[in-house]
Amino acid sequence: MPKASKPLLVLALVAGFALPAAAEEIGPDTVVARVGATEITLGHMIVLRAQLPAEYQQLPDDVLYQAVLDQLIRQSAVAEQIGTELSLGARLSLENEQRSYLAGEALARVAEEAATDEAVQTAYEAAYAAAEPTTEFQAAHILLESQEAAQAVLAELENGADFAELAKSKSVGPSGPNGGDLGWFSAGMMVKPFEDAVLAMEPGTVSGPVETQFGWHIIKLNETRLKDAPPLNEVRADIVQQLQRDAMEAALEKYTAEAEITRTEIEIDPAILKNRDLLGE
Repeated sequence: MPKASKPLLVLALVAGFALPAAAEEIGPDTVVARVGATEITLGHMIVLRAQLPAEYQQLPDDVLYQAVLDQLIRQSAVAEQIGTELSLGARLSLENEQRSYLAGEALARVAEEAATDEAVQTAYEAAYAAAEPTTEFQAAHILLESQEAAQAVLAELENGADFAELAKSKSVGPSGPNGGDLGWFSAGMMVKPFEDAVLAMEPGTVSGPVETQFGWHIIKLNETRLKDAPPLNEVRADIVQQLQRDAMEAALEKYTAEAEITRTEIEIDPAILKNRDLLGE
């Protein structure tokens, strides 16, 4: 090898040794700082960053990296001054937080396992596959404070007054400014006297005064339609939420029933829970 090339080779080797660890060698256990005997790892930083409010997570990566590391270093430095010398209240609080966190982690795993694609499909078919199309109603109303006022408005309608204009000028309900429009609704969404009146009406007709707890209504049924079962993608989130809720409730019941639980037979005044003096505080 020519002599001139040797310094270049040495330089290349030195430069290679100076390079940071390869990406595949970096992981959650990678130590990024030490504060006394406390190691701060990349995993600690990742977890803390994920817990930050959304506005902080929008910061540039380099700024956020340094801020998260500084925060962990400061916390570690302060914590080292206390060490394990916690007050009784602080120690018990940590134990409660650990208990709560572990329970939450266990239930999160249960929830994740419950919402498989197969389970979602099965739940969807059970809820909607055999369901009959539902009737929806599009109606408007004029809400009045008395039967007499309702009768007077009904008389104006019978004499050719415009329903929407009367709703705007005389309805005391929140839909008045929109001409009394209630949009589309199905059975079970309105109070019963109102719903019963709508169910008995034909599209294009106007009801007589109908009393509910809100006042007296003059109702106009504009049209009806049949609504088929929604596609899976529209209700997937609701199905997943219900599957997860059911799974977590079942797990709570199961784990509690299987646990070896002994309640001590000690007479304790419930008001004692307000006495923090017992903790030496």
